[in-house]
Amino acid sequence: MSIQSLVLMLALAPVGATASPRIVLAIHGGAGTLPRAETSAAREAGMRSDLERALEAGHAVIRKGGSALDAVTAAVVVLEDSPRFNAGRGAVLNAEGVAELDAAIMEGNTRRAGAVAGLTRVRNPILLARRVMEDSPHVMLIGAGAESFAESLGIALVDPSYFVTPFRRAELEAAKARERASGDAAIRRSPFHIGTVGAVALDRAGHLAAATSTGGRTNKRWGRVGDVPVIGAGTWADANCAVSATGWGEYFIRVGVAHAICARVALKGETVAQAAEVVLADVASLGGDGGVIVLDALGRATLPYNTAGMARGTIDADGRIEIRIWED
Repeated sequence: MSIQSLVLMLALAPVGATASPRIVLAIHGGAGTLPRAETSAAREAGMRSDLERALEAGHAVIRKGGSALDAVTAAVVVLEDSPRFNAGRGAVLNAEGVAELDAAIMEGNTRRAGAVAGLTRVRNPILLARRVMEDSPHVMLIGAGAESFAESLGIALVDPSYFVTPFRRAELEAAKARERASGDAAIRRSPFHIGTVGAVALDRAGHLAAATSTGGRTNKRWGRVGDVPVIGAGTWADANCAVSATGWGEYFIRVGVAHAICARVALKGETVAQAAEVVLADVASLGGDGGVIVLDALGRATLPYNTAGMARGTIDADGRIEIRIWED
């Protein structure tokens, strides 16, 4: 499968000891099977509006001197609160009709990281992932234990019904119908839909951060967890590179997509665009697909994918916004 790539060379800073990188934020609302012909004008408009609000929220943070970590947190919270994406409210449902949520966050200059998985009551999983990073000695917490930690911190909990939307309920029923018709093959290769959300940011100090949040795959079973909360697979940030991924999680874990991209930048001297294309090609060679958003320490971003579409957007230092879902 060929890789359709949108490469944005944004906010280039002069190279040198006194170089001061300009702030940049990139976000995604997931790569997957969302054919343009099957997307209503109202749904597309809603997705674009939410992406714009997320970009503005994150950009406002770093414009006022806030950190890249604060920026990606703010952007992802907006997308988790939207019913149109596969994260937080509006996340896909598992085989029991419950949203099981995963999230991760990473700060590039310190390589601190926090992740959560299998949540059913935490309104904003990205906020809990950040508290795991900042207020615990751990990197990943899961399930009931993670929610007990959230309760001890006063993080907002909701009834699991809060996350369920009619759109996702209908999607689950369609998946179950395919499963009845096709058996195990439908479980192995159920389509995933645009929705996983993420952000990467560069702040005025030249620091990078990445954050990702998801509900995983429709009709998932047995406590399945994908790449999003696996540091180095779906989420990664270091001093030179930040990545948030979206796609077929099992393959992204096997390739270690997010870390592999940044390792190629650091060790081979590739640009983020070159590294991302090579790593996504590796995923495709194994049978997987998806997309990534990647940002380097000079503010150069690439947003490639090899699926039917990927909701994505950028905002530069001057507040210029670009949002796309397909190859417009």
